[in-house]
Amino acid sequence: MNHDRVREAFRRESEALTEAVSGLSEAEWNLPTRCAPWVVRELLGHVTVVIDWLPAMLDAPAPAEADISATEYYRPDDRFSPRTNGTRIALAQDRAARSADGAAFAADFAATWSRADRRCRDQPAGRTVRTRHGDAMLLSEFLLTRVVEVAVHGLDLADALGRAPWLTPPAGEAVTELLLGPGHAAALDELGWSRPRLLRKATGREPLDEPETELVERLGIRWLALG
Repeated sequence: MNHDRVREAFRRESEALTEAVSGLSEAEWNLPTRCAPWVVRELLGHVTVVIDWLPAMLDAPAPAEADISATEYYRPDDRFSPRTNGTRIALAQDRAARSADGAAFAADFAATWSRADRRCRDQPAGRTVRTRHGDAMLLSEFLLTRVVEVAVHGLDLADALGRAPWLTPPAGEAVTELLLGPGHAAALDELGWSRPRLLRKATGREPLDEPETELVERLGIRWLALG
């Protein structure tokens, strides 16, 4: 996927999430989410952590070539093991605990994604990075996985806060193409789902009924291992 297009999706979705969490009450910051054991503050902590990997990745030597795409990044291996999930939970909780109040934490998230966005803007076409899991990827492909994080967990936060989804068109389009492939527009039309509902179905947040399961199989859609 084109680097500029992915970066625009990342920027727009991160801006929308920043706006959504700005001005939350302390009670709202502590609402439970479907991503147990995280409350709203800790789930945003997770999103902040996974974006904050980027600067260090860009400071490290670039791999000679990419060997993993965004689709292949989401594979069911050790990255979704109980040990790794335990580390993921602890890192998010630690990040959330760093800020004394919600306003400071919302500002931390905004500063984190803005810093990552600026660093990505300065990179040449074809830039490669190595992930913390050891994958060599094009920066554009890794950044697409960050769009997934912001978009999918944005749905989780919207649900926790009792709000309508704020999924932005650029992010919705990018993630739909990742999930459904080159024919994503026609496949989405046949499924008859909105983009937020596609993300819910694809990640198990909303179960498939029997006719939907049969349609997904007929279309040859392969869900990603999103944890």
